[in-house]
Amino acid sequence: MKSSTMGFSRLVLLTLPALLTLVSVAYAAEKVPILNIAVILGRTRYISDRDIRALWSKDDPIDVNVLTLLVNETDPKSIITHVCDLMSGTKIHGVVFGDGTDQEAIAQILDFISSQTLIPILGIHGGSSMIMADKDVKSTFFQFGASIQQEALLMLNIMEEYDWHVFSIVTSKFPGYQDFITILKTTVDNSFVGWDLQNTITLDAVDADSRSQIQLKKVQSPVILLYCSKDEAVYIMEEARSLGLTGFGYIWIVPSLTTGNPDITPDEFPSGMISVSYDDWDYPLEARVRDGLGIITTAASAMLEEFGDIPEAKTSCYGQMEKAKLPPSALKKTHQNRLGFKGLTLFFFWFILMCVQMGKWENRSLTLKYPVWPRFNSFGDAETDDNHLTIVTLEEKPFVIVEDVERLTGTCMRNSVPCRKHIKDNTTEGGGTYIKKCCKGFCIDILKKIARNVKFTYDLYLVTNGKHGKKINNVWNGMVGEVVNKKAVMAVGSLTINEERSEVIDFSVPFVETGISVMVSRSNGTVSPSAFLEPFSASVWVMMFVMLLLVTAMAVFMFEYISPLGFNRNLAQGKDPHGPSFTMGKAVWLLWGLVFNNSVPVQNPKGTTSKFIVSVWAFFAVIFLASYTANLAAFMIQEEFVDQVTGLSDNKFQSPYSYSPPFRFGTVPNGSTERNIRKNYPDMHQYMVKYHQTGVNDALVSLKTGKLDAFIYDAAVLNYMAGRDEGCKLVTIGSGYIFATTGYGIALQKGSAWKRQVDLAILAIIGDGEMEELEAQWLTGICHNEKNEVMSSQLDVDNMAGVFYMLATAMGLSLITFVWEHLFYWRLRYCFTGVCSGKPGLLFSISRVSSFRRPVYFNMNIWWIFMFSQQTPYLYEYFTFLNSVSTLKMVPYCPQCLLQQFWLFRLNLGYLANWKHWVI
Repeated sequence: MKSSTMGFSRLVLLTLPALLTLVSVAYAAEKVPILNIAVILGRTRYISDRDIRALWSKDDPIDVNVLTLLVNETDPKSIITHVCDLMSGTKIHGVVFGDGTDQEAIAQILDFISSQTLIPILGIHGGSSMIMADKDVKSTFFQFGASIQQEALLMLNIMEEYDWHVFSIVTSKFPGYQDFITILKTTVDNSFVGWDLQNTITLDAVDADSRSQIQLKKVQSPVILLYCSKDEAVYIMEEARSLGLTGFGYIWIVPSLTTGNPDITPDEFPSGMISVSYDDWDYPLEARVRDGLGIITTAASAMLEEFGDIPEAKTSCYGQMEKAKLPPSALKKTHQNRLGFKGLTLFFFWFILMCVQMGKWENRSLTLKYPVWPRFNSFGDAETDDNHLTIVTLEEKPFVIVEDVERLTGTCMRNSVPCRKHIKDNTTEGGGTYIKKCCKGFCIDILKKIARNVKFTYDLYLVTNGKHGKKINNVWNGMVGEVVNKKAVMAVGSLTINEERSEVIDFSVPFVETGISVMVSRSNGTVSPSAFLEPFSASVWVMMFVMLLLVTAMAVFMFEYISPLGFNRNLAQGKDPHGPSFTMGKAVWLLWGLVFNNSVPVQNPKGTTSKFIVSVWAFFAVIFLASYTANLAAFMIQEEFVDQVTGLSDNKFQSPYSYSPPFRFGTVPNGSTERNIRKNYPDMHQYMVKYHQTGVNDALVSLKTGKLDAFIYDAAVLNYMAGRDEGCKLVTIGSGYIFATTGYGIALQKGSAWKRQVDLAILAIIGDGEMEELEAQWLTGICHNEKNEVMSSQLDVDNMAGVFYMLATAMGLSLITFVWEHLFYWRLRYCFTGVCSGKPGLLFSISRVSSFRRPVYFNMNIWWIFMFSQQTPYLYEYFTFLNSVSTLKMVPYCPQCLLQQFWLFRLNLGYLANWKHWVI
């Protein structure tokens, strides 16, 4: 990977002090400075001068003279000899050194030469680029590689990506091991990732040292971080192999120091070992030489621009060089963005002698080719691990829940396990890539318990087509197909055991009872406009208001009328001539007010018998109103309607068109539910195909939106969904009644040796009560509680619609009554009083019969009103009428009484001729 320009700037700034310390002799102003750079390549392919000169820009203000030297000997003595001979013949300003070895000793000797000559030396390849932990303080030796800190942090990033939290550190006493340990421990202590550093072991990697083997026996973690030289790694791996620490159950991660040149791999290195290495594959030698020359040239150009000259090169390896004293501003002039540098590459080894690139670390971002480790037996078939299984699963809540990794850490939470998901991409090799996901749920917890009891590790991945398994054209797909085709050792999930699947795979004992169930949705009922009348039947209302009310009111009126203490008796006897009369209407109004407890002005009877009847009626009204109120709430609340389905043989399933609209139901295809229906109810299956759902969640949405009337599926899934449904609107018929009872099991390859161990592990989980705990955690919902909390709700407009309709009707009737009242008063009352026929009317007779029996009191002081009135012609007849009825008595002045009697007389003038015939 290409590093940032900051990395380049740092190398340039570090190179400048070396150039500044050279004894400088100013060039003539008119001459172009010449910069001599030696390119020494050992044990690698030759690069000609022409190729090297084409590697940098011609626009530099310095004339660069490159001296190329190819050496075959890379031992310390030969390297010193070649460099000193080169310096004695030419003034060298810098050296670019590259070799094809993996010996860190080359870097050490170059560091020594730089510290003695103060010549900038760049190690660009091979042993010269292997990072040194400690360098001489006077050295100007720089390397193209990653530091110990970068490689240590990258190792932790790899473990984070693969969720390897438990590890140990094994080092030799190779220089830098203490820094390596310190960096790892400091990072682990300050990280919020749940690291578990079990052991830190430092070995003396010496042959036949029994103490090393004893210390390695302490290692029990599956991941081991190793820091040592390549030669020491050979010995340590031999000891680890003898202790069984190099099998597939263990992962070794080493820095570039340990592997050196990836093309030269010792046989002792185990399969699956991960190496952190500087990017050798994507960073060819030509690019390294170009970057090395560019660094020295850029530093010299910056110095020339700042001070007008460049230091004079040393011509001998002997003698002491004086240090130049230049201001710090000379270190600030650099040309950025000219060169780029690669990042770190990860390798893993397989077939012992081969290595494969597995990812990159670039700009502090880790990209891995294999999101879950290992993948598809990437190590080849030369060696297999019988205890590491590839397991396929299928997302289906709550049995398997798939989530994204944590955004901050890129890892999975403690209650989940890493799993991979295939993403189709035709542009990539293999038709797609894999991304890391996190799986949890009921089945995942069972898998973790089985793996712990049986003692196996696993690689979990999601089935490609997202199906349980169906045979199409004699080819199985889904999870069953993965097991049948031996891509997976077992399948874990909501996989139903049935006869057809059992012919091609083996099932474990069932761990969940399931079958076929039907889910329907509660639909909101409607409140009838007459709901306020429904607490009582129609016959009760008729008896109440037609019979009881009217009959009782008539009884009260009659007893009050004939009672000696009643209102009418008082009027007849003249005890209270001006008092009110108790009529039939007043009796009905009194009883109506008592029924509904209305505080309206009423006139109570005075008779003893009528009072007794009213008291009995009041007691009846209390009971009636209490009974009505108690039952009213039940009829005013909207009742939820649930489709009543008795089972798969129900007429709604077998004859859906007999209902209007037709009954709609479906299931998820390619599952055991569809297979069972297709086999036993072919006509039903043919009808429901058009209502098939793509998944359970889509089916639930269809139920709630009314697109589906019933959903047929696995009982375990439906019971869970009904229990966790928001608002508890979804229910399974018969409280989860199950048809075609079966169970969920773990699918294994036919004749698998794991079946018995898996069966025993499941039975142990059930026997220990752990299965009940998992069911309570994952499969139980709040809607499953038998004692649901009763919640009250406000009555909406719909709940009171009937009462509002009644009031609206009463308003309309009141308008009709208003019109009728005025029509009667102004037009029809004359006919009822006898004016139209010339005979006394019924109303007049009833209202006047008592009044005519009483004497009329007249005030003589108001005769003058009639004497001077236009009504005078009628006075004689009026007083004659009064004297004939009773004795005229003079009473105190009362003009209102006289005027009322006069106008009544005037109104009934037509009856005066015959008054003697009808007056009693």
